[in-house]
Amino acid sequence: MTQPVQTPEWVKDAVFYQIFPDRFARSARVEKPTNLESWDSPPTSHGFKGGDLLGIAERLDYLQDLGITALYLNPIFQSASNHRYHTHDYYRVDPLLGGNAALRSLLEEAHARRMRVVLDGVFNHASRGFFQFNHILECGAQSPYLDWFTVKGFPLHAYDEDQPPNYEAWIGLHALPKLNTDNPQVRAFIFDVAEHWIAVGADGWRLDVPAEIDDDAFWQEFRRRVKGGNPDAYIVGEIWVEAQRWLRGDQFDAVMNYIQTHAALRFFAARTLAPLWMGGTYPPPKPLDAPGFARAMEDMLGLYDWSITTAQLNLLSSHDMPRFVTLAGGDQSALRLAMLFQMTMPGAPTVYYGDEIGLSGGYDPQCRGPMPWDESRWDGALRDYVRATIRLRHAQPALRRGTYQTLLAEGELFAYERDYQGERLVVAFNTAQSESTLRLLLHPAPSRAEFVFGEGHAAVEGGAVTVMLPGRSGAVLRLP
Repeated sequence: MTQPVQTPEWVKDAVFYQIFPDRFARSARVEKPTNLESWDSPPTSHGFKGGDLLGIAERLDYLQDLGITALYLNPIFQSASNHRYHTHDYYRVDPLLGGNAALRSLLEEAHARRMRVVLDGVFNHASRGFFQFNHILECGAQSPYLDWFTVKGFPLHAYDEDQPPNYEAWIGLHALPKLNTDNPQVRAFIFDVAEHWIAVGADGWRLDVPAEIDDDAFWQEFRRRVKGGNPDAYIVGEIWVEAQRWLRGDQFDAVMNYIQTHAALRFFAARTLAPLWMGGTYPPPKPLDAPGFARAMEDMLGLYDWSITTAQLNLLSSHDMPRFVTLAGGDQSALRLAMLFQMTMPGAPTVYYGDEIGLSGGYDPQCRGPMPWDESRWDGALRDYVRATIRLRHAQPALRRGTYQTLLAEGELFAYERDYQGERLVVAFNTAQSESTLRLLLHPAPSRAEFVFGEGHAAVEGGAVTVMLPGRSGAVLRLP
């Protein structure tokens, strides 16, 4: 008999906030070297702004007011890069971020507010500064750690950019030597790291490029170790495409839902799309009408077990792509519509830091700009709107756990129903520029419909709900 797929219940009720630690907030309590970029200057590929984990802790009031219940942090371990995907020491939080004590403090303060904290795990590759790789650089073929990596010749071309690396490296980057996970010692090392930080108090792992470790048994054992430390720990993989292989209940709980991101961008920003590459395997996005969007959503929702679908990490922006509003050609109405959409869909919605105040940014490093803490630079109305969509989600169980059914997909009009234990909600969008009317046939027919979010007019006539919405707007209605 097939065992039911189990995913953490808390994720289904969570609203995540993704933070790039170097760019979010500085704390005066973390001593820094002097050679930092000014906070408000444009971000660079190699410069450091000096954001830290105590800076995050000091902004938890801000996040709690927004409605955030979980944090996803980009890598925090010691590294010689501002993004910290070049890990030097997996057991040491980067001193620039405040060290291990700062993480413990952040975990304690977040947990006191019932916020979860998910860490970024970079286990496919390390760095040239990682001890075992550095040992090979120093000792050559005599290094006892030679088989921690796949070395093809000596001397290593680790810093000679004129020659390809003569060792396995992620996408051929000299700075990212690929760990040899066929080596039992390497496997044991990674599993111990994963268990260690769960024991410290982390609430899960976001896994960087996990498909590069092409080994189901590895990820099955990873899951056993992590869940053994905390059965409620969340394991979410960075997979940009369909991920059935990893989502059968024995490896990951979910993946970053870039499939939804891509479709939402193409529909809600259909009129204003910028000629930019979103990232991953996706070409520059092309406009999508409501019928195409509805098909894409139904196909996506049919990919996995429902327990996994309701635990997917939904997102509009991330550190690996231009920000949503930039991809949308600066159209803030597209961002608002997409934000309401992700807050009313199955899966855990995620706000990439600064999206809620209108932060823009193109390709890396622009998408990793510093969070401005001068409120005069914020779009306060946008933040209020995002906060309202989050509160809507928290207030309506049907938006978190309800079934999904497409009701209408015509031209620029789209609507669906979420139903949970008799609570029926209709989510409706008018992406046209002008006022439009949606006529929705519902079974069973409701006696009336009332707005719980948005503006417009609704009436029940002959078993159908007629909803009139202003241009470029969305609404949520309850069917008593």
